[in-house]
Formats: sequence, C-alpha cells, structure tokens
Amino acid sequence: MKIYIQQNGIVLCGKAWEIREQLKYYSKQYQFVYDWIKQTNS
Repeated sequence: MKIYIQQNGIVLCGKAWEIREQLKYYSKQYQFVYDWIKQTNS
C-alpha cells in the first residue's frame, strides 16, 4: 500500500481492502480529506 500526498489531493495505491482500511483509520483522525492534506503540508 502506498499513499502519495500532493498539494491538491491524495493518491492511494493498493488493493481495495487496504484502501478501505486506511480510509477508515484516517477518518478517525480527520473529518475531511482537506484537513488531512493541510496537516501534512504544514
């Protein structure tokens, strides 16, 4: 599983179950993808 965080978005590469698992994990920390991007680019 690879996660690429860019200036305008996030790209998740992996199997479908891995992506769903990661999205569930990050949904507990961040309400929106925008918040996730903003936090990592700071």
